[in-house]
Amino acid sequence: MRYTLLVAALAATTAVATPAFAQQASATAEARGVVLSPLTLTKVTDLDFGTVAASNALGTVSIDADSGIRSVTGGVTAVPSVFSRARFDGLAQAATTVQLSLVPPTGNLLYSGANSVSITPGSMVFDSAGSTRVVPAGGSFIAYVGAEFNIAANQPNGSYSALFQVTADYQ
Repeated sequence: MRYTLLVAALAATTAVATPAFAQQASATAEARGVVLSPLTLTKVTDLDFGTVAASNALGTVSIDADSGIRSVTGGVTAVPSVFSRARFDGLAQAATTVQLSLVPPTGNLLYSGANSVSITPGSMVFDSAGSTRVVPAGGSFIAYVGAEFNIAANQPNGSYSALFQVTADYQ
């Protein structure tokens, strides 16, 4: 009986002293991301209202962003010359969305020395495709910019210019 009791005590001690097996669980996840082609935007053509003649009456000269057509109003006379809407060519990953932004010249002014011509506020715009472009197959897109310029009565002669900025960002 002593032997049985000793074996029983030894068995109980072993059972208590044996560590329990820890439970484990695991899961897997996927690591992933998207790499896009570099986004490029290149100025092809400047926004150029061409040559106009001022008079003693104020007027405007406009370049339509969609058609590139030049029109004048008031005392401004269009002189036969080269004029153009601005053109920007972009290259991006097909089937992505690109957001375009437009920053007019500082103060909406073009300068020739100390003289200036103003851009009608809000008139410097993208073509009717707007500022959000879904890039077609092939990855290329075109954006045009037009504006309306105010020519003062007796506007001084000069070659007026200023820089503006178009930016493209992936969305």
